Amino acid sequence: MPEKIYGLLGRKLSHSWSVPIHAAVGNPAYRLIELEPEDLPAFLAREDIGGLNVTIPYKRDVMPLCDVIDPAARDIGSVNTLVRRDGKLYAWNTDISGFLFMARRAGVELKDRKVLILGSGGTSLTAQAAARTCGAAEIVVVSRGGADNYDNLDRHSDAQIVVNTTPVGMYPNVGAAAVDLSRFPACRGVLDVVYNPRRTALLLQAESLGIPCSDGLPMLVNQAIAAEEHFFQRSIDPAENERVLGLLRREMENIVLIGMPGCGKTTVGAELAALTGREAVDLDAEIVKTAGKSIPEIFAQDGEAAFRALERETAQRFGKESRKIIVCGGGIVKDPRNYGPLHQNGRIYQLDRALDKLPTDGRPLSQNADLAAMAAERGPLYARFRDALIDNNAAPADAAGAIWRDFCADLDPERT
Repeated sequence: MPEKIYGLLGRKLSHSWSVPIHAAVGNPAYRLIELEPEDLPAFLAREDIGGLNVTIPYKRDVMPLCDVIDPAARDIGSVNTLVRRDGKLYAWNTDISGFLFMARRAGVELKDRKVLILGSGGTSLTAQAAARTCGAAEIVVVSRGGADNYDNLDRHSDAQIVVNTTPVGMYPNVGAAAVDLSRFPACRGVLDVVYNPRRTALLLQAESLGIPCSDGLPMLVNQAIAAEEHFFQRSIDPAENERVLGLLRREMENIVLIGMPGCGKTTVGAELAALTGREAVDLDAEIVKTAGKSIPEIFAQDGEAAFRALERETAQRFGKESRKIIVCGGGIVKDPRNYGPLHQNGRIYQLDRALDKLPTDGRPLSQNADLAAMAAERGPLYARFRDALIDNNAAPADAAGAIWRDFCADLDPERT
């Protein structure tokens, strides 16, 4: 008897995290299945289908090909979970469970509030159903060409909850946001179904404004676990949601090192790479590769402004990646525009080392500089960027160990 097929059905899936999520809950056979629209009917007719999740752009397209659709999913108007059982193809929507979990976990209350939903696709239908379930006072769906569109948003400036169901800001096209939250002064919660990067430009703005918010990874994990229950007709402990979420956060988030020139970032980064098996990326070394000249030469020939521009481009290039150790130059905090690219997928650690232990050779801004004055000037900037301060006056391995312990503890379900 052939093995059953389990996987995620979509058109472009190279950046999906679904495989490790399903593996974590005991389904090692789960895989990515990319199909063109014309291939859907033949594939879904296969008798060896065990269980499938469905993502963009097929959440509505597969419905006519299903034999039995859960009434709640039919009411929503999209499905994301398929199971072949007794020769029939059954369909559910577990996205709504995931959406409600995401909102509840973030402390975002939908009841009696005006909810603005960006996008009109299959995930938008789920968000609309969730808002209705929670008793939202008003639900507004924004699309590019509908009655409510991005050109007339001012008439909804009283929106209290903003939900992004579009791919705007998703890896690799990071840095964009579908709306500017400053247009919604009454906003009390932001939910973004994008999960890579962890903090889209929309969520970075929400954080800066102190608005409760969440990325889409809690939704992705919860809906996947609910789908597994349908696949194998079994109950899964709800605690698995937090366990798997913590595993994914720890696996994918970057560790970012900042601090004064000579404080040991490169050495500690190498220790962390050995400890964790991650790649350490030294942004200064990458700048040298790009420019084809040393950093002192860049400063001497092109000036500090040219160096800072290269630094900003390099931070943007690597900050959007996952599972890296990113070692930054000492002055990266001088440009506040570097914070978003580093923070979007990373936890930022400042290394602290006594000034008399800081070497200056080969460091253009440290040579002949008053390090005490530099430290006083940059201190508030480092504090603005950092998530944690790590002492590096002892062995570099000690600092690396302290960072890794903090990193794992920060992503522990008991603390998130």
